[in-house]
Amino acid sequence: MAAWLLAAIFVALAALHFFWAVGGGSSVDGFVPTNGGRPLFTPGPIASATVGAALLAAVLVVACREGLFCFGMPEWMARMGIWVIAALFAARAIGDFRYAGFFKRVRGTRFAARDTWVFSPLCMLIALLATVVGSS
Repeated sequence: MAAWLLAAIFVALAALHFFWAVGGGSSVDGFVPTNGGRPLFTPGPIASATVGAALLAAVLVVACREGLFCFGMPEWMARMGIWVIAALFAARAIGDFRYAGFFKRVRGTRFAARDTWVFSPLCMLIALLATVVGSS
């Protein structure tokens, strides 16, 4: 069950990033950290598509680790990959101690509110689900 939920989350996030890559959505407001009302970075189509592709690769890692399909991925890579996913998303949930994560100092922005209530908890959920999948 954890693997299916994790894969579904990754597919949904990948679809969102591909939507952004093809020009969907008109603004990054609330989706990237800001400083003084200005975005710290502006992700372009290539960056968004790259994140989408990485999220689809994560689906493959989850599916292979669960024994569903591997498409030539060695088993050791899926075993290691699921722990890399868990570590990356746990690190994102903890954050950079300034703009993102549970321990951010910059608050009061639209991104900070979304990060507190959506992005960081989602990253922690992903890390926990990946840990469950990795431990099974």
